[in-house]
Amino acid sequence: MHTPAPPNRRCCFTSSVCGLFLCLLLLPPRICFAGDPYVFYDWTVSYLTASPLGQKQQVIGINGQFPGPILNVTTNWNVVVNVKNHLDEPLLLTWNGIQQRKNSWQDGVLGTNCPIPAGWNWTYQFQVKDQIGSFFYFPSLSFQRAAGGYGGIIVNNREVIAVPFGLPDGDINLFVGDWYTKSHKDLREDIEDGKNLQVPDGILMNGFGPYRFLNVLKTGKTYRFRVHNVGISTSLNFRIQNHNLLLVETEGSYTVQQNYTNMDIHVGQSYSFLVTMDQNASSDYYIVASPRDVNLSTWNKASGVAILHYSNSQGPASGPLPDPPNAYDTFFSMNQARSIRL
Repeated sequence: MHTPAPPNRRCCFTSSVCGLFLCLLLLPPRICFAGDPYVFYDWTVSYLTASPLGQKQQVIGINGQFPGPILNVTTNWNVVVNVKNHLDEPLLLTWNGIQQRKNSWQDGVLGTNCPIPAGWNWTYQFQVKDQIGSFFYFPSLSFQRAAGGYGGIIVNNREVIAVPFGLPDGDINLFVGDWYTKSHKDLREDIEDGKNLQVPDGILMNGFGPYRFLNVLKTGKTYRFRVHNVGISTSLNFRIQNHNLLLVETEGSYTVQQNYTNMDIHVGQSYSFLVTMDQNASSDYYIVASPRDVNLSTWNKASGVAILHYSNSQGPASGPLPDPPNAYDTFFSMNQARSIRL
């Protein structure tokens, strides 16, 4: 049984029908064209029990998934997401980097959206347009992002629009970010008490700690890696042992295609790389995300490592992890960012 909303906020979130009716009244007419397709999602946000770093803890999942489901849409589509809040506190989901055309109150940020109370639902409706690429969503309130609740957004080209590179043989979303075994509520209380965040307990890749297999990939094939830094405070350097990263897109913009051996990915950023499985299959290979601009002697446990596994691999990954850039080269990340051209 739902708890009634406060009287002065009832119209904001009593139901998706109320929200849509209010949207039609307040927003300028024709926020989308009748001929553009609609896609509908029904999401339940709730606590799950998981063991990202080997010990059981409470995480935030969507439809029983951690990380959450991929929002896979095509440019010009109208997206309708009905979000049911089964947490014990208010919730907002924000669509990081997605332009809110002709309105601002579907963006899931406090001030333009009313929070969804525990036990209630809200239906987001927005159109994706002219931003073809990789994004992610996450909870924007109360430090909940530290517990999960995030997932990927893919905005595809329409068929009549050419992609400036060959069609890859597969598409891989990779969510990397710092992680604490302390609950988001305790972390939030620490911050409110004026305490600094401590060294994270680890770096997760797709919700797992070190040395998990990422995917089974085929020799000679090229895959699109959409890499998102979903953490709360830690910049990361991303690299794949013995493989080049061909940068092709960042947050809805195609880039001049350039090869990198590693890439600094800061909190909230998303990049797309084409990675060709051009090594021999004598072994698996390490995928690494390590902290940047920190004292590595105190952060030595906070590196994310996954395993890139060739389908015909002859053995496990071996040798040292691929080296990061010089931790004290403060200009590396800025110069690397300047090298990216649209």
